[in-house]
Amino acid sequence: MDYSPEMSLHKSSTFAVNRSRVAMTNVDLAAIHAWVEEQWESHALSSLADFIEIPALSPAFDDEWAANGYLDDTIDLFLGWLGTLPMEGMSCNVHRLEGRTPVLTITVEGTGDGEVLFYSHLDKQPPFTGWSEGKGPWIPVREDPWLFGRGSVDDGYGGYLSILSILALQQHGISHPKATFLIETCEESGSFDLPAYLDELSDVLGTPDLVVVMDSGAGDYERLWVTTSLRGLVGGTLKVGVSQEGVHSGMAGGIIPSSFRIARSIISRIEDESTGEVLLPELSINISDDIRGEAQGIANVLGEKVWTDLPALDGVEPQTPGLAEIILSGNWRPSLSVTGADGMPSLKDAGNVLRTHTSLKLSMRIPPGVDANVAEAAMTSVLESDAPHGAHVSFTPDAAANGFSAPLMDPAFRAALNSASLATFGNPMQVFFEGGTIPFLAMMQEKYPNANFLVTGSLGPGGNAHGPDEKLHIPATKAVTTCLAAAIASLNT
Repeated sequence: MDYSPEMSLHKSSTFAVNRSRVAMTNVDLAAIHAWVEEQWESHALSSLADFIEIPALSPAFDDEWAANGYLDDTIDLFLGWLGTLPMEGMSCNVHRLEGRTPVLTITVEGTGDGEVLFYSHLDKQPPFTGWSEGKGPWIPVREDPWLFGRGSVDDGYGGYLSILSILALQQHGISHPKATFLIETCEESGSFDLPAYLDELSDVLGTPDLVVVMDSGAGDYERLWVTTSLRGLVGGTLKVGVSQEGVHSGMAGGIIPSSFRIARSIISRIEDESTGEVLLPELSINISDDIRGEAQGIANVLGEKVWTDLPALDGVEPQTPGLAEIILSGNWRPSLSVTGADGMPSLKDAGNVLRTHTSLKLSMRIPPGVDANVAEAAMTSVLESDAPHGAHVSFTPDAAANGFSAPLMDPAFRAALNSASLATFGNPMQVFFEGGTIPFLAMMQEKYPNANFLVTGSLGPGGNAHGPDEKLHIPATKAVTTCLAAAIASLNT
């Protein structure tokens, strides 16, 4: 492996922390950040590099996950790292429900009031192709400011960062709430095992005043980004069948209808093919002036990067013009993607044959506030009704997850986050919208309707989670650790 202690020691962050205290928390952020730097460099990054080496595919991508044992290996590795820490009042438990992926909980007794629940996950996306020379999904490579490898930024670092934020407070004599850490191994499969654990572990998880989720994104690496919304998801397979066997297209073309043409026309019922607008009213919401204002604020910070950071080909234009409109379309409006197909041979194997069927994998992102079950029912009804030419049409849903919209932050807590961002990054905190989906968030918001939420992370431009060359921005990760420590400390002031 390309990660060695010599490489990891004495690497300084690119961020200079102001020699000041955060007014609302009385935390010496310079001292905290120097400690955080040393902890990441002396042991946390090397343990994270070991984590990268484990091919711990989420169960949706590994039918033999239980026999392979890689998910268990990630938990064992993390437990081993925890055992080296001088954390006071810590207890750890691994939970295994029959037939379900394992969950790790960690409890650190509080030295102040309140309860905080931290969330992260250890399962990973598949390897994917296209990694740069010398790099690969299970090969940790450090090229400052990055640590490359699958799971580095999605979401292996999350548990390390969260634990270090509490340990930082202990090591500097600062009181903190009771801290409970929930680390699952099914997130990349939609967290389908998590609801059972949330019920089973109700007593362990308690009643948090604050839920911290370390699995989100950042618009850049120059400030703390706090995610206030994520879209939900409805997924499924549209299948159009027209014949019992393939037929020479010269004999049957124009007689037996094309399954692809029918599929294309049916999709047009729910999406305007010329604009990309989703046509079903059940899948949209009214976008408030406040949300539009926040979108403009994000656009003011990121500028053209809201579009240019995406890997579009030269000459390709955004679906919706205008920077704020681009942000709204990617976060607060529904959007449809066709992510897979079946019934079609590869180009080299394609003959002059009218195919028996066309199956398309549909991924519909829905904005916060849209009920995923209502959206799924609306899609199913419209896609399956009145099939052209009597074709056999079915839509088989396989995913339904609600979006998330965070409650308004307490002003004092928001001020602490902003002060920490200014002191650590040199720029104020910025709210962020995410177009992706974290099913856990909707689950937790339903279970703890009175809790506040802090959703943040280090996944910014170039992080490339799920794709080749996934990588963690190390300096930003250290800075987020310090900001999180300051935010938690503010709860007890």
